[in-house]
Amino acid sequence: MTPRSIHEMEISGRRLVIRADLNMPMKAGRVTDTTRIERFAGGLKPLLAKGASAVILSHLGRPDGNRSVELTLEPVAEVLGEFLDSPVAFTSVISGAVASKIAAGLRAGEVLVCENLRFDPREEANCATLGAELAELGDIFVNDAFSCAHRAHASTVAISDFLPSAAGPLMLAEIEALQQALEVPERPAVALVGGSKVSSKIDVLTHLVGKIDALIVGGGMANTFLAASGVPMGKSLHEPGQFETVREILAAARASGCEIILPVDIVWSDRLETGATAHIAEIGDCPEHGMILDAGPRSIERIWNVIGTAKTILWNGPLGAFEIEPFEHATQVVAIEVARLTREGAIRSIAGGGDTVAALNATGVTDDFTYVSTAGGAFLEWLEGKELPGVAALRSLQQT
Repeated sequence: MTPRSIHEMEISGRRLVIRADLNMPMKAGRVTDTTRIERFAGGLKPLLAKGASAVILSHLGRPDGNRSVELTLEPVAEVLGEFLDSPVAFTSVISGAVASKIAAGLRAGEVLVCENLRFDPREEANCATLGAELAELGDIFVNDAFSCAHRAHASTVAISDFLPSAAGPLMLAEIEALQQALEVPERPAVALVGGSKVSSKIDVLTHLVGKIDALIVGGGMANTFLAASGVPMGKSLHEPGQFETVREILAAARASGCEIILPVDIVWSDRLETGATAHIAEIGDCPEHGMILDAGPRSIERIWNVIGTAKTILWNGPLGAFEIEPFEHATQVVAIEVARLTREGAIRSIAGGGDTVAALNATGVTDDFTYVSTAGGAFLEWLEGKELPGVAALRSLQQT
């Protein structure tokens, strides 16, 4: 069940306590990547235009319950004001009487950013007392931080016990995109899962094979799948300890009718370095001194054929060592093809995960995908089929 949307509630004249994810790169007290602020501001503007005021809660970095000048949210508040085209107030306190008094003075359309939540050790402990204090800052709690929803913290869970609660626009967009990819996808539905290790994505793979029609496996994960069937690996990254897991995943896929797509040829080299010589070879022909570092041209063609018949594509993880030229080729050309099909309206494409986003950005196709998630851990836990505490809190309130 999708949580209640803040757009379904009467918010004119109300003060919204909004959990945002404004955790972003900083250098020398300056924001170096404004992507998250820009997206958040885009969702906040319509709420302010309806006559609401907003108190913004967020964390920044990992201060472990201690104050840190380097991790203050004050510079973030300034940049948020730039994207809102209006000054944003900042308070160096997180909760309590002083913060509540400042928040109470907000007028319609005004915004206040409170200091880094993680300066208070009660935040990560999901302390009910801090949740109650944060609730004193406004009238309605809005969780607009899907990327933090896998954490049971005071600002994502405890606070929801004390205020009427709803999901914000970014939270809803993420949930709806993932539901459409996994729960009610237009079929055929295909997942492309890459990355280095099967061990890090066992739950993802196990959950996906019961939901989709085809699973394309790439990267070092594909090496482990191939090695489990006896394909020689040379010095390639693979996990012999996961062979039994691979066999279980393959059996689950057969039982559910999910086709597993593995490389049929490879790109190998004896060095994982920029400009290293890349060799194309058949599966099984990686020499003892070589490392498999990318999918070969026939593998790419096979992937193109699979996604060419799909209606939904879910992507997490690169197909090779995409950070290093020339081993980025398969990831890039498949990304370009998915982007083309999306632009033409042939497929719905959802992608997420740090390496995946970096690869799409490097290829210049991020904006062509239907939805690209920057949620990281929360995105992966959703793919694993787990209930996220921050989403569950909103749903449980909806049921009461």
